[in-house]
Amino acid sequence: MDKQAKLLSSRLFLKHRQVEVVLNRSVLTWKEADKERKRSSGISEGAHSRSVQVCEIVAVSRTEDVDDKRTRKSRKEAKQHSQLYPHAFTVSYVMRTRRHQWRCSDVTFHCDNQELCDQWIRVTNEQLSLLTDRPKSLLVYINPFGGKRRGKRIYEQKVAPVFHRAGISTDVIVTERANHARDHLETEANLDKYDGVVCVGGDGMFSEILHGLVSRTQTDHDVDQNQLDAELVPCSIRIGIIPAGSTDCICFATVGANDPVTSALHIVVGDSQPMDVCSVHHNDIFLRYSVSLLGYGFYGDLLTDSERKRWLGPARYDLSGVKTFLSHNYYKGTVSFLPAEGNLGNPKDKQQCRSGCHICQHKPSSKDQHSEMSDKKEKSAKGDSGDWNVIHGKFIAINAATMSCACPRSPKGMSPSAHLADGTADLILVRKCSRLDFFRHLLRHTNKNDQFDHSFVEVHRVRKFRFQPQHLKLASLEDLSEPLQKKGFNPICSAQTACSYSAAHSSWTCDGELLPHTAIQVSVQCQLIRLFARGIEEQQQQQFVFEDPCTLWPLEQSTN
Repeated sequence: MDKQAKLLSSRLFLKHRQVEVVLNRSVLTWKEADKERKRSSGISEGAHSRSVQVCEIVAVSRTEDVDDKRTRKSRKEAKQHSQLYPHAFTVSYVMRTRRHQWRCSDVTFHCDNQELCDQWIRVTNEQLSLLTDRPKSLLVYINPFGGKRRGKRIYEQKVAPVFHRAGISTDVIVTERANHARDHLETEANLDKYDGVVCVGGDGMFSEILHGLVSRTQTDHDVDQNQLDAELVPCSIRIGIIPAGSTDCICFATVGANDPVTSALHIVVGDSQPMDVCSVHHNDIFLRYSVSLLGYGFYGDLLTDSERKRWLGPARYDLSGVKTFLSHNYYKGTVSFLPAEGNLGNPKDKQQCRSGCHICQHKPSSKDQHSEMSDKKEKSAKGDSGDWNVIHGKFIAINAATMSCACPRSPKGMSPSAHLADGTADLILVRKCSRLDFFRHLLRHTNKNDQFDHSFVEVHRVRKFRFQPQHLKLASLEDLSEPLQKKGFNPICSAQTACSYSAAHSSWTCDGELLPHTAIQVSVQCQLIRLFARGIEEQQQQQFVFEDPCTLWPLEQSTN
């Protein structure tokens, strides 16, 4: 970067100190010009030098006089300084703070030459205009009911000022009912006007936006979503998430923090993170899309019970979780899956998905992948199992994670090594076990221990899977020897005691929504959507950015 040609280089003033300010195509740098002072004070040159990526500059504008709260002496000094150097411009840029949070910081440079000041503003803004990935117009949906009903206030107080500073125009819609945003995107929204769609809310609000955009895209391209092997068209417009819900798993797993200002700044700088989406079918009927967790058994029962306690708010999940754990039901069924082949990672490799992940960038050709899937499905339909694996068993939980599903309560997530955009999902099978063993498995979601290091837990990285429940018609001798399920709580069993057996089936939870069918087919759609995000940055990326962060995930050309 230092070898790039300088666009501008001047000696300006920053807080009464003379600094050398240099702008090239990708970096703005300033450092103290008084080298003799540094040598005499024993301070290294780097201690008074700062660099900002041009792609992380929010805005550059002429500095307006502000009635600040400084002391009378400091205000007097500032006034004298402004009389000597009356022309100034302010650069607003991204500053990284703790735990992956971003803030908008300002630095103001003074000079005595209006022409020089105007030149800095003009040239820097010209460089910003070359960043074509940045949005200029956004469609914003606000859920006023989600979480603690703070969505509208969060947007107006924390997000709108950031968008205004960056010169982004917005059309804001406050939703009035469930699926308002989905229905509007599917039928009414003029998406040609916008560079992105932003949802202010939780995971449920994001799911509405996801379904609206994906369905609209398939309709515009005459793709039938009910076809199991339909090659879905990726959405050309990006989605931004402003976290304002009771659960913000998707935002946490793609940014690293549930912070509205951080998410707003990722949108402003035009970040682009591709994401896989699972399409879920029952026979030839499309049910839903999923981007985080598909769960049967424990999590399906938990959500079913919590839906009856919505009046409790977010606390209903804790109460239903305890009740479901004590019930300790298991279910019979058959799981068939197509394992991921030629993939660079596996669920146990401890290699977490991070910004610029090389596994996610190793994307197979969509035509080759579609042809491979069709051939394997044809073999399976003819009775040839081909590469499909089939497992019969008794399961306490069946989970499919398209991402890590990390959240503040579970910092590593349900599948810590799952990737955002590699075209696979991690299928986690928790077989029948004791309550104590299952508790140990659940506990590992909250600590750093290996979640899959149990004999009753297996995990597979898959591209497709199917589940067929087995309903009890005639009890076998083995089943008759086990206690039948009763309503309410069962006695807590020891490590040697068998689980409770349920003749009825459980329910699937799909990103927090219950599915109406238990026999489902799931296909992973590789990089079907893109978010205004860049993945979680490593700590060294938080401190020193050695490569242009805006080129980690270049935007693909629109298919329109």
